Amino acid sequence: PETKELVLESGALVLSDRGVCCIDEFDKMSDTTRAILHECMEQQTISIAKAGIIATLNARTSILASANPVESKYNPRLSVVQNIQLPPTLLSRFDLIYLILDKPDINRDRRLAKHLVGLYFKNRPGNHDSLLSNKEIAEYIAYARRTCFPTVSDAAVRRLVDGYVEMRQLGAMGGGKKTITATPRQLESLIRLSEAHARIRLSKTVTESDVAEALRLMHVATQRAAVDPRTGTIDMDAIHTGLGAADRQANEALAKELLKLMQRNYQNDSPRVFQLLNEMNEQSSEEISQEDLMRAINHLQDDGKVIFSNRNGSVTLT
Repeated sequence: PETKELVLESGALVLSDRGVCCIDEFDKMSDTTRAILHECMEQQTISIAKAGIIATLNARTSILASANPVESKYNPRLSVVQNIQLPPTLLSRFDLIYLILDKPDINRDRRLAKHLVGLYFKNRPGNHDSLLSNKEIAEYIAYARRTCFPTVSDAAVRRLVDGYVEMRQLGAMGGGKKTITATPRQLESLIRLSEAHARIRLSKTVTESDVAEALRLMHVATQRAAVDPRTGTIDMDAIHTGLGAADRQANEALAKELLKLMQRNYQNDSPRVFQLLNEMNEQSSEEISQEDLMRAINHLQDDGKVIFSNRNGSVTLT
């Protein structure tokens, strides 16, 4: 205010350097803010070039985010990407993805109700002498992060490799269709989770038990979230690209039918997208959305079989 010069203020990610950044209502963030998260989660930095200020700030932080499904209700018939509608490129950067569904359970509901009601008591009922205080837990975690830097043992390396291979093999089991059940990004997540589990024990070495716990977390969290609701199989492509194996096959089948329709009725004509959509829905037993049709048109255009005009929305055979 005194010099009237522009000042650069740190945001939440930079202030959380070497800590944890908690984000609520993750699904309601703007596209610009999400773009910043890409750099932070990949390179652990934030680059700024505004008003003559060019800087690269450290953002070495873990991100804990929560998001609500579309229409505030999770649809089990849709994939996690379709329910949350977050960019797959951003969603795939999280090590663990948990689905927290509100299902009636008398024991869990009672435990949750007691906890919430207990928040309003100055002295909570019950014996908590054996529990650690929040301050003690925070100090323990800070001490572990500051002093403990575990190394991966040979046995842990072999267990990591075997566990990753087993996760990959899940895609080749059952049916003839192969799906992607694990990628190198999941292997990197397993390494980080194993090291974190050893650090919380103040161990200098990552053991096989640490890897086993990391594999368990990966199975109950991310892989369960990546289950295709139509086939019941794990498909990591549903998180990485937004389209699972079943979606890709359906898109290929739709593209073939669309090509047949074009070759039969529009050899020397360029129909509009809405015309093709109406004709495809007339001959299909299931309703085809415009988004599905556009995906099929793009597929044919990539193969060099049709040309799509953005100007008038027409499709022409090559």
